[in-house]
Amino acid sequence: MTDKKYVLALDEGTSSARAILFDKKGEIAAIGQQEFRQIYPQPGWVEHDPLEIWTTQLAVIQEAMKSAKAKPEDIASIGITNQRETVVIWDRKTSRPIHNALVWQDRRTADVCDALKSRGLESMVREKTGLVVDAYFSGTKIAWILDNVEGARERAERGELAAGTIDSWLIWKLTGGVHVTDVSNASRTQLMDIRTCEWDEELMRELRVPRAILPEIKDSSEVYGITHPNVFEGAEIPVASAIGDQQGALFGQACFEPGMVKATYGTGGSLMMNVGEEVKYSDNGLLTTVACRIGGKTQYAVEGLLFTVGSVIQWLRDELQILHNAAESEVSARNVSDTNGVYVVPAFTGLSAPHWDQYARGTIVGITRGANRDHIVRASLESMAYQIRDVITCMEKDTGVKLADLKVDGGAAMNDFVMQFQADMLNVSVLRPKIVDTTARGAAFLAGIAVGFWASRDDLQETFTLDKQFDPQMAREKADTLYSGWTRAVERSKGWAEND
Repeated sequence: MTDKKYVLALDEGTSSARAILFDKKGEIAAIGQQEFRQIYPQPGWVEHDPLEIWTTQLAVIQEAMKSAKAKPEDIASIGITNQRETVVIWDRKTSRPIHNALVWQDRRTADVCDALKSRGLESMVREKTGLVVDAYFSGTKIAWILDNVEGARERAERGELAAGTIDSWLIWKLTGGVHVTDVSNASRTQLMDIRTCEWDEELMRELRVPRAILPEIKDSSEVYGITHPNVFEGAEIPVASAIGDQQGALFGQACFEPGMVKATYGTGGSLMMNVGEEVKYSDNGLLTTVACRIGGKTQYAVEGLLFTVGSVIQWLRDELQILHNAAESEVSARNVSDTNGVYVVPAFTGLSAPHWDQYARGTIVGITRGANRDHIVRASLESMAYQIRDVITCMEKDTGVKLADLKVDGGAAMNDFVMQFQADMLNVSVLRPKIVDTTARGAAFLAGIAVGFWASRDDLQETFTLDKQFDPQMAREKADTLYSGWTRAVERSKGWAEND
């Protein structure tokens, strides 16, 4: 594969699809990006059109290739990283979805999760999956579609339907019918035992998901199939990796050793620590998950999952319409010296780690007559850093490892105000790499290793190039006082929708 120029990473996020070409040095040669629709049928329900995701993904591939003047024969392999818990069910014969995708943010199965808890299944689910019982994960979403699309459950039992997270959907479309997923995405369905990395009969029975509908579980780095001739003008390119977005960022940040930590500021957020080859459970509301599997060797991670991070900026822009674009948020936040006592808790779809309250809702507290637009914007940005501190505190308790510094990535990591406030809240240095597209980079690295574009992880160790380091500047007493206000505000948001 030495004659090939690029690895193509498909980064299918929550609000946009991207295609990124990486060269041999692990640097970006070209990017294509387009947003796609967010569909809100009811309060708390969030859907995507899987066909729109596919056509958007094709469009950005063409955009990136045109920008780099790349031809299909220049591409060594394709890697996929994706919003992990969003799920699609489609007809195996026609490849047409039977319903819109249910997005990870969707809360329609909260009552199903309550029923599972009432039956005392939380400890079993946690032991087998490393996860909490919550509507966030894919299993109850699959069951909902099967129960609410006429004839779907019967068709699923007969093997006529296929289900999968977005990686499975894209691999199916790229290859013309290969139905697989990788261990990192499978670990987020609440249907796989992370100790064996196999679908679990008890979990499938309790969540009412038939085995016939599920994909085959594969390594995160191996050739799953080749592209169908219709996709790349007759060219056959190996599809050679799939990785959940947060695990992709962990790999892309070269966090290969136990104890290494990264934080991703995307639509949602994730703080993840590599904990090595043994499953380690959290006592403080964090998740245990599969980091990746290469050559049959599984690495695990402890994760603090955050539902709403960068999407708070989208909310300010699209719903409140007090911003024209994301970059304006930093200017607005710097217009004022503080939030004037305002806190924004962006629990739009409930609270995730470490609180796990699916009935919490977004809250603004501390408003006085003097509160203005800039205060609300600043408080919204500060909420990102507060949430990360929540998780870091728990992670340090669980692992006994004191955070030395924090590697960051994701779109909102480009906001210098947020990164400085993050350093102040944690009292450690925040390290932002030159390439913040580390989620896609992780997928590219895994796909490249699978086909020999890169020889091994050793080739990737030196790829972390620092863009900027943010060192703590705020007095600890002030930082702790501000954080104390945040914890009070979070308590006000809890349980709000419980009686809806």
